[in-house]
Amino acid sequence: MLTLILISFVITGMTAFYNFKAENERYNQERLERKERALQKTMSYFLDENGGTIVEDSLALQFSDVLVEMADIHSLSINMYDLNGNILISSSEDRFDDLGFDLTMDYTVLKQLSTGNDRPVTQKTHQDNDYFLVYWYLTDYLDRKIAIVNVKYDKKNIDGGELKRFLVQLTQIYILLFIGASLLAYFLSNYITKSLQKIASKMKRIDLSGDEQHIQWEGKDEIGALVRQYNRMLDEVKLSAERLAKSERESAWREMAKQVAHEIKNPLTPMKLRVQHLQRTLDNDPEISKEQVDKFAKSMIDQIDTLSGIATEFSHFAKMPKAKNDPLNLDELIEGVVDLYAKTPNCSIEFTSSVQSEAMVFADKDQMNRVLTNLIKNAIQATEEADNAKVALSLERDRNNYLIRVEDNGVGIPENQRDKIFVPNFTTKSKGAGLGLAMVKNIVNQTEGEIWFESIEGQGTSFFVQLPAQDS
Repeated sequence: MLTLILISFVITGMTAFYNFKAENERYNQERLERKERALQKTMSYFLDENGGTIVEDSLALQFSDVLVEMADIHSLSINMYDLNGNILISSSEDRFDDLGFDLTMDYTVLKQLSTGNDRPVTQKTHQDNDYFLVYWYLTDYLDRKIAIVNVKYDKKNIDGGELKRFLVQLTQIYILLFIGASLLAYFLSNYITKSLQKIASKMKRIDLSGDEQHIQWEGKDEIGALVRQYNRMLDEVKLSAERLAKSERESAWREMAKQVAHEIKNPLTPMKLRVQHLQRTLDNDPEISKEQVDKFAKSMIDQIDTLSGIATEFSHFAKMPKAKNDPLNLDELIEGVVDLYAKTPNCSIEFTSSVQSEAMVFADKDQMNRVLTNLIKNAIQATEEADNAKVALSLERDRNNYLIRVEDNGVGIPENQRDKIFVPNFTTKSKGAGLGLAMVKNIVNQTEGEIWFESIEGQGTSFFVQLPAQDS
């Protein structure tokens, strides 16, 4: 609004300035012409008082006092030339040539007068001052030309004062108008945007899981229509969100049930075969040896442990306990987890930290332990085929966050599998339910952190866990 006001002020100001300037020049020109006519009448009256004519040789003597008197009355500089253009007399006390003007009239002016131009005008500049020179013939009662009269106008005395005063007044008016318009624009814009800010504030706080309140607006104006549309949209979005959430939950549990059934059925088949084999063996040889029974028992126990591990993993993922966040020292936590895997055969595990002070975060110790355990176990499994297996953990401060890096020199992650790494039920291993990294991501997100990875196939993978520092 203020920009539009400024633009309109500039346009109207320029228009007013040029109009005033043109009108002022026209007015001054008419005023000067009136002065010239007054001079001509005064000179004609003087001629009539002296018999209607004056000899050219006595012009200077006869008009000397009259010329000075008229110049004082009209605040002009008046000069008189003979018909050949030579100076006869001047009302100025200074020498005419000292003012920068020739003692002889310009030939072009004489020619204009002789060819019918009864009022030629020329312009001269002297010492940075601009002058207008106007000429006309002085005639006697018989209309005979007896001399040439010249009036000199100083241009700055003609229009400078009025134009300057006009600009000062216009500037003062515009300043007052702009201050008034600014105050009006401020209060008007606040009035208009107040309701919009209220709506925007409500929209920012939308939480479809909570009890969202409608915006109350009594008016039936455009804002009222917008509020009504917002309230209607909020109801529809909440209803759609509830339906979607219900559908997603049902779909997720269906997928989970299918996955659990699949993982449990895998070990059940060999277990059934082993039981049938033991049954046939007992039928053929009732006195079966203890060695065969022990072998069967060990096989059953392995398969049962597999089933128990699958059930435990699904249970942990499904019943993700609520985080009990407390101040936690990442250095001590990482060192403790690394010590557990320090004796891993055929794999070197190292930890380095560039943090000088205690690396404190606000997180659940048990859950962060599970995060590190999963990442280290995955890294170790990824290096099983490497000749010089190595897993490196590092901790550093990154502005207001701590960054944990778990790097291995394993097989890497294929390009076509990278977008599924954190998806539940996805795994690249022959064992497991594919819930480890999905659980890790959930835990990190609950701690207001981030997790990502970088991988080069055939060279290794690096997982990064970024957690907000407690002192930030």
